[in-house]
Amino acid sequence: MKTAAPDRIGRLAEELHSAGLDAFFAWSPVTMEYLHGYGEGAGERFLTLAVRADGSVRMICPALSVTQARRVGIEDVRPWRDGEDPVEHFRQLASDWNLRSAIVGVDDELPAQMLLRMQEALPAALFKPGSLVISALMRVKDGRELDLMRKAARIADDSLAAGLAALKPGATEAQVADALTEEMRRRGGKPAFCIVATGANGAEPHHLSDDTPIREGDVVVLDFGCTVEGYYSDITRMAAVGHASDEAKRIYEIVLASHQAGRAAIQPGVAAESIDAAARKVIEDAGYGELFMHRLGHGIGMRGHEEPNIVAGNAHRLEVGNCFSIEPGIYLPGKFGVRIENIVTVSPDGHESFNVEPSPTLTVV
Repeated sequence: MKTAAPDRIGRLAEELHSAGLDAFFAWSPVTMEYLHGYGEGAGERFLTLAVRADGSVRMICPALSVTQARRVGIEDVRPWRDGEDPVEHFRQLASDWNLRSAIVGVDDELPAQMLLRMQEALPAALFKPGSLVISALMRVKDGRELDLMRKAARIADDSLAAGLAALKPGATEAQVADALTEEMRRRGGKPAFCIVATGANGAEPHHLSDDTPIREGDVVVLDFGCTVEGYYSDITRMAAVGHASDEAKRIYEIVLASHQAGRAAIQPGVAAESIDAAARKVIEDAGYGELFMHRLGHGIGMRGHEEPNIVAGNAHRLEVGNCFSIEPGIYLPGKFGVRIENIVTVSPDGHESFNVEPSPTLTVV
């Protein structure tokens, strides 16, 4: 665990003021690590890193986590032992910070059982989703964060060759996924996920890799990523085994043109939804609009999916330091799917891709 940048609590306090919130209750290990370097989950036990709009910080945590909390510099730690009622500490916090009728934000991942106990203790308080304030911080990456994401992306890029080498008739999706996962680990990344989907399975965007054997002529989706010091990479590449059909080549060309159109539209200040629209138009004009059923991209950082989402209806104006995927796809049920994905960050003059450029034609192995 590493202590977070010292200004993040102060920046959160400013966001709380702007949003009219009196306090924020973090629970997710990701949120807590981002804010204060504490990345340990509590399981079923009651835990929160509380931040007041004036910048005050207090942690209520199980006694078995006190050392870790103090190690990262959290000064006000209120531990509780199994058999004790942790909500007593929460009531004391509410009294000390005058939160009895406050407006407070909570982590989106906060378990219902914990939220209900908080609400019971503060029946006059208004609890609101905290994603608005925390995402305002996390979606804009600083230089160190960008460097870690570049490193994670490079590991994914460099691991692709191992996956392609494992793509042979008779090998299973799971075996190819194992090859990719092991290569990411060998190169210093912490494998986070890996989708290998062959043939008709590729028409399932979130296919769970299994023991389906790879056959000659199959079109295969390889979607994988790792983390470096908690920051994610995510890449999707395509390959055909032995030979590629004319249809597969044509679909690949359309998806690549869509990918390029989306990236060409990226500029600071443009609406996220306009990037989705630019890429989607290419696929719609080609007659495959109904077969592109997901958003163009998702934000990424310490979470594999975070703000800003590149999707219709999201009017968020892109900011320098926003990081997200560009991953259009066409999915032909019963045949195959094609998706091409790079992670990009918004730069002052457009964007930077963390990943190398996708192949101009469908790779055949």
